[in-house]
Amino acid sequence: MAADTQALASPSPAGAPRETERLRRAKAALAREKRRNRLLLLAPALVTIGCVGLLPLTVILVYSFLEPGTYGGVNWVFSGEAYVQFLFERDLFEETLSFNPAYLEIFGRSLLLALGATFGALLVGFPTAYFIATRPPGTRNLWLFLITLPFWTNLLIRTYAMMLILRDEGVINIALMEVGVISEPMILIYTDGAVLLGLVYSYLPFMVLPIYAALEKLDFRLVEAAYDLYATRFRVLRHVILPVAKPGIVAGCILVFIPGLGAYITPQLLGGGKSLMIGNMIWQQFGASRNWPFGSASALILMAIVMIALLIYVRYAGRKRAHG
Repeated sequence: MAADTQALASPSPAGAPRETERLRRAKAALAREKRRNRLLLLAPALVTIGCVGLLPLTVILVYSFLEPGTYGGVNWVFSGEAYVQFLFERDLFEETLSFNPAYLEIFGRSLLLALGATFGALLVGFPTAYFIATRPPGTRNLWLFLITLPFWTNLLIRTYAMMLILRDEGVINIALMEVGVISEPMILIYTDGAVLLGLVYSYLPFMVLPIYAALEKLDFRLVEAAYDLYATRFRVLRHVILPVAKPGIVAGCILVFIPGLGAYITPQLLGGGKSLMIGNMIWQQFGASRNWPFGSASALILMAIVMIALLIYVRYAGRKRAHG
């Protein structure tokens, strides 16, 4: 009887591979079901990204390799002339090419203004965020509300308000003439300085909010301990505050630099059409010039510049993190 029970309890040599194969099939079916469920959950996001992001970029990419239509639009003839036009221009008979730096100058001016706006927003935004983070918890929300309050209105309205401040009869010139600092209005509007000031004003909250979110996590007892150990204010800032605020500073710089590089309304109104930026140039190609392929190529070149800059930063940050 004991021998029979032992024989029934132990699997037969012939049944062992069959059970193993059945278990393998069950695991494979379970894995397929998990992949299917994962794809079903991701489907709405993938469709949204495809329709809102990839599809327009694909259209722009295709348009950049076509010929411009006579009255706008495109002719469905393959051509790389849009990319050639970015660096060169043809003579009257379209036989020879000569280097034309006009569009490079526009890109360079846009890059410098975007970098200047990022630096200016950082100079103003970091002390502002630190001030808010050091307020009592009950009043921080009020300060954040005041920072974001002007942005409840449209960007166009806020830019017109900057025009009223910077014009010849604006607040600044009238105040300076009243106190006798100047005898005639200074030229403030329709300059690169006006565009730079407008960009800083437009995107300042994008710098303040990420830095505040990082500084809010700082344990200020570490600051007090550093002062107790006779650290100077500069050392406290460098070794205690900045390491905590660094993620917010990086995020704020990216959030200011990228939209500042492609800004349109601010340079159009405060620059008066004299200081073109990339956004204005692209608008002109799709509007007055009716050269859709070149406008598409310019937009793709702008996107490539931004992507290269971000990839360089990610690679640098990854190396720095790997080396501790």
